[in-house]
Amino acid sequence: MAMTDNQKTFAHDDGSVVVVIGSGAGGGTLANELAQQGIDVVVLEAGALHTTADFLADEWASFAQLAWLDTRTTSGSFRLARDFPNLPAWIVKSVGGTTVHWAGASLRIQPHEFAALTNYGEIEGANLLDWPLTYDDLAPFYDRAERRMGVTRTNDNKGLPGNNNFKVMYAGAKNLGYSCNTGHMAINSAPRDGRAACQQRGFCFQGCKTGAKWSTLYTELPEGIATGHLELRPESHVARIEHDDNGKVTAVVYFDADGNEQRQQARLVAVAGNSLETPRLLLNSASTMFPEGLANGSGQVGRNYMRHMTGSVYATFDEPVHMYRGTTMAGIVSDEAGHDPTRGFVGGYEMETLALGLPFMAAFLDPGAWGPRFTGALDQYENMAGMWLVGEDLPQKSNRVTLNPDVTDRYGLPVANVHYDDHPNDIAMREHGYRQGAELYRSVGARDIYEVPPYPSTHNLGTCRMSERPEDGVCNGYGQAHEIPNLFISDGSQFTTSAAENPTLTIVSLAIRQSEHIGQLMRQGEV
Repeated sequence: MAMTDNQKTFAHDDGSVVVVIGSGAGGGTLANELAQQGIDVVVLEAGALHTTADFLADEWASFAQLAWLDTRTTSGSFRLARDFPNLPAWIVKSVGGTTVHWAGASLRIQPHEFAALTNYGEIEGANLLDWPLTYDDLAPFYDRAERRMGVTRTNDNKGLPGNNNFKVMYAGAKNLGYSCNTGHMAINSAPRDGRAACQQRGFCFQGCKTGAKWSTLYTELPEGIATGHLELRPESHVARIEHDDNGKVTAVVYFDADGNEQRQQARLVAVAGNSLETPRLLLNSASTMFPEGLANGSGQVGRNYMRHMTGSVYATFDEPVHMYRGTTMAGIVSDEAGHDPTRGFVGGYEMETLALGLPFMAAFLDPGAWGPRFTGALDQYENMAGMWLVGEDLPQKSNRVTLNPDVTDRYGLPVANVHYDDHPNDIAMREHGYRQGAELYRSVGARDIYEVPPYPSTHNLGTCRMSERPEDGVCNGYGQAHEIPNLFISDGSQFTTSAAENPTLTIVSLAIRQSEHIGQLMRQGEV
């Protein structure tokens, strides 16, 4: 039985409900938090509803099942524009959003990263800005998110075991004077909240069949439905948001599973469609009052797109490693995550264990390559260890999501075009990460080293950023649109800067904080 079978439903003309667009880390968490306050919520999710039993232990089949494969276009000098012109990002189109696909790494943004402009200074080509909130503002909500998600190595939750990939990283890190552990992971290391402990299957990216990894699919959304205040509508592709003559949003227009246009009235709308679909929706909602797009008087909607500085280092050894066995990302080195401009760049980066299944390794190791070095890497797959580099990339006005009027989706809506160019700071950081990763592996006897270019992005941030001043961004420190009091941004789009850390824990923490703010505004009759 699907969790939606016995849920309470709300009428399309019920203008008292909050409509949440997207059911991932931001939308799913926000919807549940509001429902727990007794606020009626309708969640519109473009993807289908899957159960954990549906998940496939097959990389390409799973990708076809879960990934957002609707057409997008790409531009810019970044390598992905050439190698993956229709796949600028690897996100999920399914109930639970990218919390179905994520690896579980749950790291807090560091205090200095909330004030990047203050701490890094003006940097040519970058559009840096301090967040309109501080680490101390968010700290209590980080605490709540870590407890809710069951993050390891916090709140007496023990760490996950280290697989062979971790053991190789640990040994190399020790040789370099680094500290290495199995990380703060939102994956059960012991049975918790009715969900099993991690079974070390190694298919974290393909959906966790045991439910050990936190996902809104089987945590927040069922909890919200159980209150009688949350209705989930899968396969509901939102087309536009409507507003009244005063500029307040009043309804959300979407296409249902049969392709029929529906209109859900709303008291308040929260957009959590990931940093590509959220600005696309606002731009597609342009009107006479908002000719450049909804909430876009600043011209900042879609701008300042960030995807983190990423890259990978793989190494082969004389003996088998079987890096693909065990939790994918349970191994983190944070020694390079601080701000030390003597390295030749501002900000920092994390080193995190990573294993790609053989099909993805063949696709992403060196796109388009062939020959002895490429095939030699695949031949040594069992003897390979790997790490992912993830670091702060700098916001740039020209890195942006826009509408491509020449390409439309199945509903006739212009698709998103994603433009991204590396900043010189990103390039310097990546090269440093490649050198350090290679040195780490060489210190434990690596045979061959492979510096792997970034994959299609999973960390999409910043296209509707928070700002103190309306002219600098799209929303305030609570994700509330500067121009429209009953419109909220509830996903990674609201990030002012990217920081070095995986963003999901911060997205969840912001959603919890936002839910309290929305509840207070609604009780006071301000929205």
